[in-house]
Amino acid sequence: MTPTMAATRTPPRLALALTVVSLTAALTLTPARADDGPSVPPGTEPSATAPVEVDPNDPDLKLPEGATLAEAKVLDIKQVVEDQSGDERREDTNADVKFALQAEVLFGKDSAKLNGEARARISAIAAEIKNQNATRIRVFGFTDDLGSYAHGRTLSRQRANAVQDVLDQELKDSGVTYEVRGYSEDYPIASNATEAGRKKNRRVEVSFPRGES
Repeated sequence: MTPTMAATRTPPRLALALTVVSLTAALTLTPARADDGPSVPPGTEPSATAPVEVDPNDPDLKLPEGATLAEAKVLDIKQVVEDQSGDERREDTNADVKFALQAEVLFGKDSAKLNGEARARISAIAAEIKNQNATRIRVFGFTDDLGSYAHGRTLSRQRANAVQDVLDQELKDSGVTYEVRGYSEDYPIASNATEAGRKKNRRVEVSFPRGES
């Protein structure tokens, strides 16, 4: 080995020390990115404030003098049952019962004339109306968004009228009142972008109060 090479070679221990120092400096001088976040979910960091424990027996946990609790309220729970084919759907809430029949099971295409199967389905709804002792019945017709809005409005109203006529014949009750409307493509329950959605939207709904005396 020549003297020059010996003078310029760094001892192994010194080389390692310089490497560590250089790495430390690089880490120290590298700025943190703006999007760096905590490595643990927010709220679990060591600096987060612990939840305050509440003593349920604390005498201060009471209503101020003169204050009263709000009146108890029963939440309105909806139960929906749809047959396997999707032709009929029933919705029950605490206050109302609603049946939705797809137009295809009641009428021909673009028609308001009831088919042979329609009466049996409407008769079943009339039986439930009697069971609930309802005297106010809403019959609403709906279409998809194909064709003009005006045509849909006329067709949906004619279909609602046809269903109402059968209900009236089945109930034979002069004390029953009806609200009959045709809404055309308004209030869709599915997307009109597909035929499956349009089929759901072409429907007649019959609704009435639950357990009315």
